Amino acid sequence: MLTGDNHHPTILPRAVAPLLDLALRTMRVVIISGPRQAGKSTLATHHPQLASRPYFSLDDDAILHRMQADRRAFLNSAPEMVIDEVQRDPPLILAIKVAVDQQRTQKRGQFVLTGSANLLMMKHVSDSLAGRAYYLNLQTLTRREQQGLGTTGIWTRFFETPVTDWLDMVRAERAPHESWQAAVKRGGFPAIALERHDDQQRSLWFDGYIATYLERDLRDLHAVANLQSFRVLMQAAALRIGNLLNHAELARDAKMPLTTVHQYMGLLETSFQATRLVPYARNRTKRLIKSPKLYWNDAGLGLHLGGGEPSGAHLENYVLNDLLCWRDTETPRPEVTYWRTAGGAEVDFVIGRKLKLLAIEVKAGDAPGPRDATHLKTFQAEYPECRGSLILHGGDESYWLGENILAVPWWRVM
Repeated sequence: MLTGDNHHPTILPRAVAPLLDLALRTMRVVIISGPRQAGKSTLATHHPQLASRPYFSLDDDAILHRMQADRRAFLNSAPEMVIDEVQRDPPLILAIKVAVDQQRTQKRGQFVLTGSANLLMMKHVSDSLAGRAYYLNLQTLTRREQQGLGTTGIWTRFFETPVTDWLDMVRAERAPHESWQAAVKRGGFPAIALERHDDQQRSLWFDGYIATYLERDLRDLHAVANLQSFRVLMQAAALRIGNLLNHAELARDAKMPLTTVHQYMGLLETSFQATRLVPYARNRTKRLIKSPKLYWNDAGLGLHLGGGEPSGAHLENYVLNDLLCWRDTETPRPEVTYWRTAGGAEVDFVIGRKLKLLAIEVKAGDAPGPRDATHLKTFQAEYPECRGSLILHGGDESYWLGENILAVPWWRVM
């Protein structure tokens, strides 16, 4: 990730870098996917194993047209290559499959592709490169990546450290104090998160991002007849951060057909703008039946779309963004879900890693009390595989709120 001045840029390390190294040693094709402007191109061109490779961006129409004239010749023009924004030419995926399958000797990491769309969800992509490709998700910058640490929150340590040592562990963290409102407003897009911008400058950047997304990225994915109605749907979705996803309510409030809402929400997910958080249940089939919760893939963009000041839902979204980035650096990949009962008990996030669970509640206040731990106690009683729980809050103190339930400032963990 680039920062610093134009003459002496500094590359900030990314948390996914070790997993990218592993993927390059293991698979023939590596696909780096994530939102536009999350840093995919910078990672693909400055990562040590990739920096010397030929780089082709399909955002360059001249390169796109040259490639489309003869995809086979294009792929044979170099022994290894990086192809950026590959979603602009879905047939290229099948051409890559043919190219790697025709090789007598398998070459690891030959093709590195980046895309601002989830190729697995694109209707026009005829092949998933199953068994040939690893899909690496790149989220927007975590707080610790913005600090130059190249990591996510310390979620793994809560699984590997005895619960009795959690309090000492978090108190020993030398993380800089920050208001969660400022962190949410900044979000994680490098262009806006790494510079000192005021509210007006951030608003201007986000407006430009949305305009580019609507006018270019959507055009590559699907022919949206009315961009204004899509913008209305984006705003309606941003106003429901942390709520159960109800397509009928969105259709009513946005004044559009239900089928259109389903289509538009699918496009938001395919382009890594919105994400659905599924409920936790021991029986995984039940997770497919129950309603997911809706979040934005960058809390700062979600706040801008919805307008107003940061709320507890935005802090919840900000924590989720870090959790998803952490999830996408681990192998095997942990599960990030939520828990809710018919009786109204709810836990914001349930993390599953190696048959153990971690339950997390997010509170915007600065001094959570015993009542805030009620649902966590219920969850722990029902699921003994839960090794402990966290209440992340906006204050400064860390303390126990019950058996295996630790209240800790969000900024010490992330």
